[in-house]
Amino acid sequence: MLFDILKSRRSIRKFQSREIEQEKINTILKSALLSPSSRSIRPWEFIAVTDKETIGRLAQSKQAGSQFLTGAPLAVAVIADHTLSDVWVEDASIAATIIQLAAQDLGLGSCWIQIRERAHTEEKTAGDYIKELLGIPEKYSVECLIAIGYPDEEKKPYEEDMLQNQKLHINKF
Repeated sequence: MLFDILKSRRSIRKFQSREIEQEKINTILKSALLSPSSRSIRPWEFIAVTDKETIGRLAQSKQAGSQFLTGAPLAVAVIADHTLSDVWVEDASIAATIIQLAAQDLGLGSCWIQIRERAHTEEKTAGDYIKELLGIPEKYSVECLIAIGYPDEEKKPYEEDMLQNQKLHINKF
């Protein structure tokens, strides 16, 4: 049940050295292609990276918050053609979430690494660094990277009694 997947999905930053089966990678990527988008424009595209050296270089995309990627056997760059839609950020974000939920359903852990609006250096954005590294054309923007692998850490699922029910409103605020 999706509710159980949502309760158990936690950000995982430590991964086993075990490779992910190609069938699971294919399922994650096909799930991403099923993501909804505004007016069905589907401006997003996905780059699955399994090459350890490239993953190591992706881990250096930001000054902080991306280094743990070196331990992941799979990184998925979520990009979008920003010329196609004014809501490409939302569409790419939805797709990134679908990737994480698909990974969780397959027994894998994941963690979102924010790239859009982040710096690689004072002179270069994280997005431009990744675009150069992965050969991404100019009309695309990088929303995020998703680190994926078999978890090498355990985190307790969320408990329903810890939900912030005060943030739920019906009919009016």
